[in-house]
Amino acid sequence: MDVLIGCEYSATVLNEFLAAGHNAYSNDIIDTEGNPSRHLKMDIIDAIKSKKWDLIIIHIPCTAMGVCGNGTYGRGKTKHQERLDAIEWTLSVWDAAIENCGKVAMENPVSVLFPHLKKRRKAKTQYIQPYMFGHTEQKKTGLALHGLPNLVGTDNVFDEMMLLPKAERERVFYMSPGPNRGKERARFYPGIAKAMAEQWSIS
Repeated sequence: MDVLIGCEYSATVLNEFLAAGHNAYSNDIIDTEGNPSRHLKMDIIDAIKSKKWDLIIIHIPCTAMGVCGNGTYGRGKTKHQERLDAIEWTLSVWDAAIENCGKVAMENPVSVLFPHLKKRRKAKTQYIQPYMFGHTEQKKTGLALHGLPNLVGTDNVFDEMMLLPKAERERVFYMSPGPNRGKERARFYPGIAKAMAEQWSIS
């Protein structure tokens, strides 16, 4: 399969699809931590339109759309217009993806995006947790799906996770401030990436 992993610099999902034998490429406007020859450093819409893809997975930026930012980006707040602009841009990315490809997934944390995708683009939404895929952490994550089945959990470690202190099982939420905090919070979970490569390769 020709696979595009949009808005990914870490190569986490890319590497799982490469390991599964697919012709996969990541994409972002910044450099990759993976193989540069497998990275399209460009705007996501340009990457989508660069060829006909068999599968597109997009980790869309969540800063303005995540519900955790309602105090800054919510209605009546100082950056609300940035949220509206982010929603419109994201919808344009989704449209470009589903016009190009019959199998599309867009990932975002709990976000104001999903109701818009469901209402205006009729996308199916699934919510997953890292602990369903072997990670002793909780971070509710949404997947907007087009032409793809829901991911099935591969290794549920919920009981083990609940024995940990809250700061450990909610590591991302409690991450210390710093110059790389945004990038580290956005880093994807390898267990979920592996499930994508295994389950969506044969869907």
